[in-house]
Amino acid sequence: MENENFNIKPFLKWAGGKTQLLNEIIAELPQNVRQLKKYVEPFVGAGAVFFYFLENDYFEYYIINDINFKLINLYEIIRDRPGDLIFEVQRLRSEYLKLDIEGKEKLFYEIRSKFNNGCSSIESASYFIFLNKTCFNGLYRENSKGNFNVPFGKYENPSFFNEIQLMEISRLLNLKNKDGKFKVKILNGDFDELNEYIDGSTFVYFDPPYRPVTVGGFTSYSRSSFNDKSQILLRDFYKLMDVKGAKLMLSNSDPQNLDENDTFFDDLYSDFNIKRVYAKRNINSTGSKRGKITELLITNYKEVKAR
Repeated sequence: MENENFNIKPFLKWAGGKTQLLNEIIAELPQNVRQLKKYVEPFVGAGAVFFYFLENDYFEYYIINDINFKLINLYEIIRDRPGDLIFEVQRLRSEYLKLDIEGKEKLFYEIRSKFNNGCSSIESASYFIFLNKTCFNGLYRENSKGNFNVPFGKYENPSFFNEIQLMEISRLLNLKNKDGKFKVKILNGDFDELNEYIDGSTFVYFDPPYRPVTVGGFTSYSRSSFNDKSQILLRDFYKLMDVKGAKLMLSNSDPQNLDENDTFFDDLYSDFNIKRVYAKRNINSTGSKRGKITELLITNYKEVKAR
């Protein structure tokens, strides 16, 4: 990361966010990463890795995707209507901070209900940020009906966003290629719908919903629960993209944090390169359990970028 920028911070708190692992991810990039033309991220989440690449102009084209349509709407609003979004979030923040803790909780559940029961695209985007900053531990989770169901976080004075950062993110999302088209294509669909965008000149970073590493952990950040069957389907897609000649990196939890005999991913990706890296678990209901654990970086190449 020497001589490279890292000024953009994710605008959401996100379970499994990659800000803390960026050094390890950058160190494990393919040696020829700067010669590749396209970047594809099928599970963009809060976008820490994507924004790093975009800010440092790694690729000519970027395709980001997520199955969560409310999250993708937020990205589009940041790109197209940042001023309106900032106005709405500031209005919500001002209303929230005037209230006592009981009033804050009442407002939280009112906003959560509006978010779940249908609203305009700008309201949905502003509610998304508001709920992310005021809910319990900043989690995003949906029930089987597709409703956001994380409870109130009891925060007196949460930080909502940095206006300068949000405007810079909007500027980056509005960058155009020489043909006048957006450098960043924003999609809302399943990971396997990205097949057509991936070829031998593509770097793909997969950051799917993590397999739980704690008893009672969850993977459902959208109504489509990402279970072990989904992980196997993703491995199958990973193999297909490997055959196409794309450079691939995938991150996931290490099941051996919970059970040293659990070789689920070691077996699943036995044809590829698996590296264990250390991460600090930031989101856990028990403060004493927020410590260092290992996570997995799985690549289909061995030659890595020079440090």
